[in-house]
Amino acid sequence: MKKSIILFAAALLSVAAFAQPRAIGGRAGINDEVSYQHSIGKNFVELDLGFQCMGGVGIGTSAVYDFSIATPNWTPKGTWEFYAGPGIALGSHFNNIPFYFGICGQIGLSYTFWFPLQLSFDLKPIFGFQTGPDSGFYVPGMFGFVPTAGVRYCFGR
Repeated sequence: MKKSIILFAAALLSVAAFAQPRAIGGRAGINDEVSYQHSIGKNFVELDLGFQCMGGVGIGTSAVYDFSIATPNWTPKGTWEFYAGPGIALGSHFNNIPFYFGICGQIGLSYTFWFPLQLSFDLKPIFGFQTGPDSGFYVPGMFGFVPTAGVRYCFGR
């Protein structure tokens, strides 16, 4: 009986998770990342994983909880959205920084077409600490403010 209740609860949670709007695609700027968004009400969680070029070649990941700040009605079709939120980031630059960990914030603007395509433009500064020969404070290039453009396929809407 206990096992049946646990299985039923897991099935219910997975159905609820997949019923929410999601988007998957990529972000490009100085770093190239695979990006996944999952809506939670009118806000969303964004997970990014990619190759980094700032500060040496490496890989990094980040998770950000974005709040929908405004949804202006600028066009008759599609949806505009301003968003911002806090997050965490970690990664490694293979040649000089074995590991870094930090907090990040994201602020941006996205446009979701009336068909399942989303375009976005944002800034995601990272501030943290790094290990290695230059251990200490970590801020990737231009004080962490790197503009990034994203393209995602939306599903579950």
